Amino acid sequence: MEIFTLAFMQRAIVVALFISVITPLIGNIIVLRRLSTIGDALSHAGLAGVTIGLCLSFSPVVTAIIFSVLSALTIEYIRRSFPNYSEMATAIVLSFAVGIAAVFSGFVKNTAGFNSFLFGSIVAISNFELVTVIALSIAVIVIMVLLYRELFYIAFDEEGAYLSGVPVRSINLVFTVLTAIVVSIAARTVGSLVISSLMIIPVACAMLISGSYFQNTVLSVVFALFFTVAGLLVTAFYDLKPGGTIVLIGIAVLMVLLVFRKQR
Repeated sequence: MEIFTLAFMQRAIVVALFISVITPLIGNIIVLRRLSTIGDALSHAGLAGVTIGLCLSFSPVVTAIIFSVLSALTIEYIRRSFPNYSEMATAIVLSFAVGIAAVFSGFVKNTAGFNSFLFGSIVAISNFELVTVIALSIAVIVIMVLLYRELFYIAFDEEGAYLSGVPVRSINLVFTVLTAIVVSIAARTVGSLVISSLMIIPVACAMLISGSYFQNTVLSVVFALFFTVAGLLVTAFYDLKPGGTIVLIGIAVLMVLLVFRKQR
């Protein structure tokens, strides 16, 4: 238990708890709307922002948020320009983000800091990042609660929501920006390359045992909390990468639930 007295571990756990709440809240809508690839696109956009920040000796978290939000707005703009080929928007932004990250990564001198954003790091979280994650997480939770009914309607029937008077375009824009923010602030703890997995796997686990939209939302948060805390504990004791450890624990639980469901 002495490990919990260490400042870096306390910061990591606090950040992990907030991230474990907001990622499945966003992921639940993403899965229901069949937009799972948007998480990958924005995670790579965040990584591109990280490389730019490291090259400019600026806060990588801030540049990741800025670049991810701009990428989210670009996705929405392209989706409106090609309404019949909306999935093309995520592919275009993903390709652009990978290109930016590849080019600027060659100029990054602090390779250890860059790797911590790739796969996550529990020892690299600063007090500024802690405050940033807490503030933005609270904002995301409040907005998701306020837009709960609208997002629920859009997730299952976007056209019906539009005909009923729901401001679909505005809410889609807000949701996309929220997704970008969540992906960006989770990069330090979980890692840019695996954050999209944390948005999807808890939701998939919840879908196997839940009976309603509300139950699925709550259970996905519970699963995410378990995966993240367990992953951080394993990481602290065995010096593993937190992002990969969290995802592997989630995959293991998902496989167990799939087998159990098949047996039933």
